[in-house]
Amino acid sequence: MADDELAEIRRRRAAELQNQAMDQHLAEEERERARTAVHMALMEILEPEARERLNTIRLTRPDFAAGVEQQLIALARQGRIRQKITDEQLKGLLAQLVPAKRDYNIVRK
Repeated sequence: MADDELAEIRRRRAAELQNQAMDQHLAEEERERARTAVHMALMEILEPEARERLNTIRLTRPDFAAGVEQQLIALARQGRIRQKITDEQLKGLLAQLVPAKRDYNIVRK
């Protein structure tokens, strides 16, 4: 009787692990599809130099770059972007999005 119960527990546990592995695999596929969709949309929106600049920003500030990407895609879907964005235009957009830095001067007496 104990062997049957143990075998049943093992079988259920193996099924749970298999389901978890399948869920992780499906989630990874979905993330990859989303990344591909964003990449394709950016290829339509940005010129190569602007895409390169955004990729460089992604290396240092991934959250900021993701936000910029989402804003660009939203603008394109709304029809507010009619032509590809150049590097200079992207620089201007980034300058507007980045908050002004404060300069602190410490004067010692």
